[in-house]
Order: sequence, then structure tokens, then C-alpha cells
Amino acid sequence: MFAQLENIGEKRQELEERLSDPSLIADHVQFRTVAKEHALISRIHDLYSKYQSVEEELNENRGMLSDEEDEEMLDLVRAEIEELTAKADQLQNEIRLLLLPKDPNDEKNILLEIRAGTGGDEAALFAADLFRMYSRFAELQGWKVEVMTSSPIGIGGFKEIIALISGNRVYSKLKFECGVHRVQRVPETEAQGRIHTSAVTVAVIPEVEEVELNIEPNELRIDVFRSSGPGGQSVNTTDSAIRITHLPTGLVVTCQDEKSQHKNKAQALKVLRARLLDQMEQERHDKISKDRKSQVGSGDRSERIRTYNFPQGRVSDHRINLTLYKLDEILLGKLDSVILPLIAHSQAEALKTAH
Repeated sequence: MFAQLENIGEKRQELEERLSDPSLIADHVQFRTVAKEHALISRIHDLYSKYQSVEEELNENRGMLSDEEDEEMLDLVRAEIEELTAKADQLQNEIRLLLLPKDPNDEKNILLEIRAGTGGDEAALFAADLFRMYSRFAELQGWKVEVMTSSPIGIGGFKEIIALISGNRVYSKLKFECGVHRVQRVPETEAQGRIHTSAVTVAVIPEVEEVELNIEPNELRIDVFRSSGPGGQSVNTTDSAIRITHLPTGLVVTCQDEKSQHKNKAQALKVLRARLLDQMEQERHDKISKDRKSQVGSGDRSERIRTYNFPQGRVSDHRINLTLYKLDEILLGKLDSVILPLIAHSQAEALKTAH
């Protein structure tokens, strides 16, 4: 691993020279790319320098073991060797993590798609609970949430809701939320007080820029119609709703939340573009899933990943055998206690594979 770090100082110097180049400064997109690479290389360089210093101290102390005769001093040297060895191992792991291949989507915004599954109205109500949970988490992160389209039911739930979440490294934190979320609780409509089990599916799709996926106009059929359902009089009196069908794949996207036909079309295209690229990624994933043992879960949307048990106030993530008795706190958007262990597990598995 460290053979590739021998020239890291030269690499950092080269990037610093590039960052002072006026032609690069004028190109904002390229400048940001080089600046990110420089930040990463600088971080690795600093850690590697610390590691080298620790290794030098270790070698000095190991030499003292053979030269020193005083038993009390030897105990001190052995204790220091133990401490330095632990520090060296920690630095090695930090460096390995930074050298792991990066997920190209980690920096991206996402489309969050939440759909009610089995459980009727209760599933739709829980879909709304999950949307509020993710919205509050986004607020705590300083992210922006914009509803693209939704299918509300009269009692406050959603059959489906799709939102664009924008901010710093959104996908990197929410990518493991994809799958089936199960809820166990007594519905408000249940007179007998029996616990029901319902399910909601969550999809986390990286936002796609136009340059990443070109869609030809002749591949689309665009239908305009009058909005239906909750939304107020102004929504329902004009033909502002948009349905876009991608003819080669049969994918259909409908947007009707905005009063403007133009805005609904723009949002529908954004959702369609993301779904198309995601479909391509899913197909690629299916072909190689047997070899991807470092991933948390299978990446399959039909996989049950988490259970929210209301009577016990318990949240269980089935992929890493994590159980937390802080359901109320998690539903308020304090998701770090669930998300951070998933990220740590994924990194640990990736490190095993890299060895």
C-alpha cells in the first residue's frame, strides 16, 4: 500500500502549482475538481508523514529493548511500543480508507422516492412519517428538500412521494436507506388495539445532470392533463399536470404538484433522467451482485432493511444486526445513530476486500 505513497509529496506540489495556474482558475468546474484532489492528497500526505514519524519512534524503542537492562525502564519502553503500535495501526487504516476507490455518486444530490407497500392506509401514513423523518434529517444537515411529485391520501399519508434533496454529499449519507422499511404498530383506525405490520419502500437515486444522460425528444411521449386529488382549486382548474413516457423502456413519470405546466415538465424530466440512469445501474448491479460482498445488503429494493417497532420504541437494522431503543428520536430526524454504523460497516468490509 505504501509503495504508491513514496512520491505523494511531489504529487501535492504538482497540484499546488496547477491551482495557481490562471487558465485553471478561469475554468471553475476544472478548478473545483483539482482543488478536491489536492485536498485529498494533502490529507493522505499528512497522515503518511505522521505514520512515518510513529514508525521511526517504534524502531528506536525496539532498539532500546535489546540495549536496556533496567527492568523498570524496559516496562516503560514496552508500554510505549504498545501505544505506538496501536497508533500506527490506526493511521494505516485511515490511509487505506482514503485510498479506497470512491463512489462517484457520493457528492451528488438525490431523488428520494418513498412508496406505500403492503398495509393500505397504515402504509401510506408511515410513508408520510418516513418523509418527515428524512426532511428533518436534511434540515439538521443544512440540506434543501423540494417535493417533485406526490400522491396524498385524505387522512394525511402518501401512496407515493418523490423529493429532490440537495446539499453537501447527500448521496454518501443516504445511499444505504434504499430498501423495504417495515413498521409494527397499532393503527389509529384499529379499534381492537392489535399490532399491524406494514411496509414502505424507499429508493435513493443520484440526481443526474443533462450531460450525463442524453434523451432524444423522439423517445418521449408527453401528455398534458388536469391535476386530480388534493391541491387546491388553482391546481385543478388548468391542464398543468404532465405525464412523460419514455418509449424505449416504458418508464412513466407523472408530475402535477406545481401550478405551472412548464415546472411540472421540468421536474418530470429530472425524475425520468434519474430513473433511467438508476435502471441502468440496477441492471449492472444485478450482473455483478454475487461478487459485491463488500456492500451493505444486496442493494435490492425488495430487501427488508429495517423495522420500526412502536410498542417497544425499537428500531432494528437487519443488515448489521443493529438494535436501538430510540424510535422517537430517530423519527425526529436524528439518524446519525443509524447511518454512521452503516457507513462504518461498509468501510470495514471494503478494507477487508482491499487487503
